[in-house]
Parts: sequence; C-alpha cells; structure tokens
Amino acid sequence: MTGRGYRAIAAAIVLAILALPLAGLPVLAKPPDLTLVTQATYDVLPDEGRVAVTVRITATNRLHDTVARRFFVRTAYLAVLPGASGFEISAASGAPAVTVRRRAEDHTLLRIDLGTNLAAGRTRKLTLRFELADPGGAPDRRVRISPTIVTFEAWAYATPRTPGSSVTVTLPAGYDVGIGRGPLSGPTPTETGRQAWTSGSLDSPLEFAADVTANRTSELVATPLTVPLAGGDAALVLRGWPDDPVWRERLAGLLAGALPVMERRIGLPWPFEAPLVIEESLALGGSTEAGVFEVTAGRLRLAYSAPDGAILEELGHAWFNGRLVADRWIADAFALYYGTEAAAALGIDPASPVITPDLASVAVPLNAWSPGTTGGAADPAMVDAYARAAGLALARQIGDRAGVVALADTWAAAAAGRGAYQPPGGAEAALGPLDWRSLLDLVEEASGRSFDDLWRAWVARPADLIALDERAAARSHLAATTARAGAWSLPRSVRDAMRAWRFDLAERLLAAADRVLAAHEGLAAEAASLGLALPDRLRRVFEGEDGFDVAEAEVEAQRSAVEAIREAREVRPDEASGDSALFVAVGLVGVNPDAELDAAAAALAAGDVEAAFEAAAAAEDQWLAAADLGRSRIVSGGLLAISLLLLAGLVGWRRGKGGDATS
Repeated sequence: MTGRGYRAIAAAIVLAILALPLAGLPVLAKPPDLTLVTQATYDVLPDEGRVAVTVRITATNRLHDTVARRFFVRTAYLAVLPGASGFEISAASGAPAVTVRRRAEDHTLLRIDLGTNLAAGRTRKLTLRFELADPGGAPDRRVRISPTIVTFEAWAYATPRTPGSSVTVTLPAGYDVGIGRGPLSGPTPTETGRQAWTSGSLDSPLEFAADVTANRTSELVATPLTVPLAGGDAALVLRGWPDDPVWRERLAGLLAGALPVMERRIGLPWPFEAPLVIEESLALGGSTEAGVFEVTAGRLRLAYSAPDGAILEELGHAWFNGRLVADRWIADAFALYYGTEAAAALGIDPASPVITPDLASVAVPLNAWSPGTTGGAADPAMVDAYARAAGLALARQIGDRAGVVALADTWAAAAAGRGAYQPPGGAEAALGPLDWRSLLDLVEEASGRSFDDLWRAWVARPADLIALDERAAARSHLAATTARAGAWSLPRSVRDAMRAWRFDLAERLLAAADRVLAAHEGLAAEAASLGLALPDRLRRVFEGEDGFDVAEAEVEAQRSAVEAIREAREVRPDEASGDSALFVAVGLVGVNPDAELDAAAAALAAGDVEAAFEAAAAAEDQWLAAADLGRSRIVSGGLLAISLLLLAGLVGWRRGKGGDATS
C-alpha cells in the first residue's frame, strides 16, 4: 500500500472519538465526526542538513450533543512522511502530546492526544513540529539536504473528504528550484528573504504530493580527467557539487573502465576534440532519466542520482547522436546497447529495460515512435518505455546476427559518410546521417546477411512495408543486372537511386541498363563473327553519368559501323576469270577497298565509329562500282584507241595527198 493510502486510512479510522452521555459515560463516535484542516510549512535548512516542518492543525468536532448525550474527542491519528523525526506538539492551553504509533517504509503513523476533551461543535488549534533529516547514503535517497542540493517530498495533511489544507515550501535565495507533481506556485519572496512556493487551498489534500528539488549550479567544482583510448585520449571535465566528492570519484572510475570498452566495441574513436563537460545535475527529462547529452555544446548533464547503468547509456550518446544517426530510435537503441555491453564487461547490473506484457500492449513500430507522444490513446510514458525496451531488443538481435566486426564496419562507413552500394574501390558519399533505411543497407552490406525480417517485425510502419517490398524487388533486379554487366560497373545514378530508396527510378534505370547490355551482347556476338574488335568506348559511356540514352546511341553507332563493314564484305567480288575479272580489275585501278576495310576495322577498334563507317562505306562503294567502272574504262579506252588510229590514218592520208601535189 502506498503512503497516500496509509494517509487516507489513518485519517479515516481517525481518532478515537469519545462520546460522553450526560451521565459522563464515554461512547465511541465514527469519523469524520472530527475533521483536521492543516497548513503545512516546509522550511528547508540546507546548512543544517534538514527540513523543519510545521503543521498548524485546526481540529473540529463535527458532532452535535443531544438531550441524552454529550460528545467529546480526545485522540487522533495522522500519517506523515516516512523518516520524519523529532516530533513535538503544542497548543495555547492544555498539554497535547504526540507519539509514534508505527514506522513503515512509506509512512510514519502518529497518535495525537489533543490535551483536552474537545466538545461537540468546538474547534482546537494545535501546532505539530517535526523534521526531515538527510540520512546520508545512496545518492538517490528520498531526502537529501545539503548546501548545494536539496531533494525531498512534501505532503498535505487532512482527514478524508476535508478540503482547505495547504502546503508551503520555503528555501534560501540563490537556488535553482524544480517542483514535480504538486502543483506549487512561486517563488514569492518572504519577509525573511527566503523564497516560498505555495499550493493554496486544496480540495483533496490527501491526494497532494510535491517533489521538491533545488541546487546551486554556480558552486560546481571542476575536475579534469583524461581517459587513455586506442584512438586517442578522451579529455573530460567533471563538474560536481563541492559537498558531493563521492559522485566525482564514482564517475571517474566508471569512465576509466567503460570508455575503452565502448570504443573497442563500437569501432570508432572518441568523437570529441574539445574536453567533454560532464555536469552533476538534478533529475532531468532527456533520453533517459539519467540526464541530457547536449552534443553541440559538448556537455553531458547527469542526474546526481543516476545509477551506473543509466550513466553508461548516456555515455553511449557520445557516439550515437544526430551527428552519426538521423533517427531517434537508432541513437537510443544503440547507446543503450553499447551501454549494456560496457556494463557487462565491468560487472555492473545495467537494469536493462524489458518488454513486459503491459508494454507489449502499447507496442508501436519504432518508425512511428516520437518521444512523449503516441498519436493515440496510450499513455505516452508507457509508449516511451516500450520504445526503449524494443530498441534494445532489436539492437541485440542486430548485433548477434551481424557480429562485432560487421557492426563496427557499419558505424565506420556511416562516420566516413560512405553509402551502401559502393562500386569496387569507390567511396561515394551517403545522403546524410544514418537513418533506418541506410542502416539496413549498410549492415546487410557489411555482414552479407539479410535483416529484412527484423525491420518488418520491429521498425516498419505499413507504408514502410511497401517500401521494403519494393526494395527486395529492386535489389533482385540490381543483382541480375550487375551479374549481366560482368566487369562493367553500373553508373552512379543507379546506386544513388538505391541509396535514396527511389526504387521506381532505380527500376527504370536498371531496365535501361538491361536494354543497353542486351544490345551490346548482340552487337558483340556479331562483331566476333566478323572478327572485329569493339572499342571500350561503350563501357565508358555506360559507366558514366551521361545517361543510358547516350549509351544506347553509342550502341547504335557501333552497330552501324559493324553493319557497314559486314555489308562491304558481302559485296566484295569473288575471285573470277574472263571478262568480269578484267572489268573489276580495271575498275579498281587507283583504289584499294581492302585497305579501306582494314582501316574501318582499325577505326572501330579505336573508337572512331564515324571514320569506321565512312571507310566501310567507301570500300563498299568501290567494290560495287568496280565492274561498271572497269567496263566504262575499257570501252572508253577502246574508243580512244580507235579514235587515235583514225586520226593517225587521216594524218597519213593528208600527208600522202600533199606529196602528190608537190610532185
């Protein structure tokens, strides 16, 4: 039963109310015939290590005398805070008394003698005083009162169903004060120069409890610390309260033991060049109750009461934060994972979160989780607790399946900004810090194993499941196209599309790559049958960033050259005799189509496709025209010879005629 429950029960069985008849015989009356309304003031005295509590009680006998009886009240019971001591009670008259009836872990039950028989309808005022003293011991003790840190719980006191009680808490000036639950409003300066926080009149006093914390951050003591690590020393500054040297000593020992283990397991060097400031603080709301890691400022604020396991998780955020990973669940899951790994190595119980049936009832995909919100009717705190436990469970499964080395390689690639799907010897940049998609790609690439089932079970929302299906199809297509390409690398545009999970674009690019490869395969077979060597130009275009349209155009250009060479060879005249051979021989005088054809093959191999096409076309034209050209030349030559003979005869005849005339 809680302290609040005992408070209600103790007030309900209130008081041994004595009902006295007119003859003077006592009769027991039932509560709430006596009501208690209180004004409780908690004066914090840091230099004395205690809280002085003053409870001003107004006790009222709600009974009414009758003709036959008169009713008096003498005794009451009141449950106050556990660990309270030094009880005193006083009143303006009479001799009231207080004794401890029972001490328990969550309450202290007091028996109060009002010091007089309180008659029906009458009211009596009393003042109860006690203190909450700092008992020392564990840093997370319920009451801690010192010059630099204050933490305790303040209750209100009353009988059931009795409104009107109030609570006031006062502290010296100069403290940073935090109030949990309550509520208490303030601060308001008092006449004595203190700060006051007040509840006002409470409708349900027995339901009221306020968590009071305060500290003086200006008085923190700085202690430099260096932890030797394999990748370079970790420089730190521990800033703790001057009256809490135990915290600094404990933290220094924890850092010296844990950081080398975490560096070795994560596989990355200490990520801070400037000294990391680790500051003792009050309880904080951050990634865990242990504190808040302010990465940009280079400061880790740790709750003074944080246990070792929670501190190790926060240290994991030195590596796992927004610089390395984009998704909150990844940062929290692996900070917790490596924190528990370090705890195990140091023999520390990390008190790791587990998925209980209650947490399982509010399960959400990790991609749907945002700290402090649920988007539904579930308690955000429970969803946050589930996400922490689920993240750790997933990180452990990833670690077990991947292995230490492959997981460290994953973080190394992310830290270096290298994306998945690298070409041989490549170092292409990723698209930003690691998210749930690039983590899946990199860990599968590093380990050679599939993690698709884990992402479907723990991470993916319904829309993400569709993306995972598309990823599987695109990766299958990529593998087939890569195998088909052989020694050729796919262009970066394909890899960028895969890295960005633009699987629609990747599929279009892969289909275009398949067309180019298929065309090249057919062309290479045809060229081989002709004894031709294709140039390396198509590979360079294929692997470049000009696009597959350019690659397809290059294939067609090479095909045109190969076809031109084949066609030229097909029209080459066979060895023949007779008039046809004579005509061809005469027609080829002054040209050499074989040389043109050789030049075409050489130009093709050298990548000068246009020259290859022109040389092959020239050879084809020369062979096609050879017979007709030879025939034309022979006919022209014959006619020329006849003409010359006729001319020679004519000249001779004229000479003869001229001789006769002369004689």
